[in-house]
Amino acid sequence: MKSYVFSTLAVAASIAQAHTTLYALWVNDVDQGLGNTGTGYIRSPPNNNPVKDLTSPDMACNVNNVPAPKYVSVKPGDNVTFEWHHNSRDASDDIIASSHKGPVQVYMAPMTSSQGSGPIWQKIAEHGYDATSKRWAVDDLISNKGKHSIIVPDVADGNYFLRPEIIALHEADTLHDQNSARGAQFYFECAQLKISGGSGSAMPAGVSFPGAYKDSDPGVHFNLYGSFSTYPVPGPTVWSVGAVATSTVLSQASTAAPSSAVAPSGTPVSSSATTSSSSLVEAAPTAASSISSTSSDVAPASASTFANSITASVSSTTTTTVPTTLATSVKPSSAATTAGAPGEDDDGECPEDGDFNPTTSEASPAMPYSATTAAQSAASAADGDDGDDGDCEP
Repeated sequence: MKSYVFSTLAVAASIAQAHTTLYALWVNDVDQGLGNTGTGYIRSPPNNNPVKDLTSPDMACNVNNVPAPKYVSVKPGDNVTFEWHHNSRDASDDIIASSHKGPVQVYMAPMTSSQGSGPIWQKIAEHGYDATSKRWAVDDLISNKGKHSIIVPDVADGNYFLRPEIIALHEADTLHDQNSARGAQFYFECAQLKISGGSGSAMPAGVSFPGAYKDSDPGVHFNLYGSFSTYPVPGPTVWSVGAVATSTVLSQASTAAPSSAVAPSGTPVSSSATTSSSSLVEAAPTAASSISSTSSDVAPASASTFANSITASVSSTTTTTVPTTLATSVKPSSAATTAGAPGEDDDGECPEDGDFNPTTSEASPAMPYSATTAAQSAASAADGDDGDDGDCEP
């Protein structure tokens, strides 16, 4: 009985130990400071839980979709890096549980009064599963300490959303609309950008959130534990101006800001980046806060960069190869994941969703779900997960 009480208290006191949120942006390797605060530039949810209802208006910019007070200023051709974390911006943070395998994508849309609703979104980058290395985009994201990048397309000057997205597939073998405790998990937020200095046109109409995905899509309803050699990344194809990923390579890259860049439209653009710690964040037009310099509490460091060689369609007769998409600067530090307390799965999450419980060596008795394979049970034992993902939250 004492052991049971201890386990219950440990579970109730923990934070969802596998989830993740967007913490910050970097522009040409210059840290723009924390963006997920009340004075930042990211429309951040109140916790790190995923969205799973694909019909919810929260699919646009997550819950708490209210304008942030600041924007990050960029030019076409600038390299923008997204930085994700599980609990904190510390070197020991595990980013997201290794069991949460799946694709990483980035969408872009003009900021309008609709606050992200309507057919305004274009996908500008995607990375799913590499059959040769048998690695998922999430595996690379964890190795890269939560960072992945895009090149800003050459579009008309104005305010825009960047919506990076992680889809965790560890419970995607069951449709969420049939069992709300399971299903694919979507992690995303909207960062606010101010783009200037380009020569591009307004973005064309695109997909809507909600509406871009269905529970029955093969990339959403997917058995991670079965036999497969390919993975169909859900959503539309990558916008040609945003650059179409054709291959994935690992390469070395310096964190020094480039002296020039090539916009995905193929137009050379001088980079506005410097190697100083000056932030490119500025207050939104309605905000009274002044612009200030910021310095990173996570220093950029030379490390492997995860990059895609991409092809951008410049016109109906011309194509230009651009060496970018999901490029990622990485900190050369390592972090060990702490095992969960008694009563939790090994990644610290609640076992009430029917996941394997390594403490008792039996399945937890809560929500029933589809037949569990031996591989799925083993994976749950290693770092199992979270039922309806309000788990462990106060």
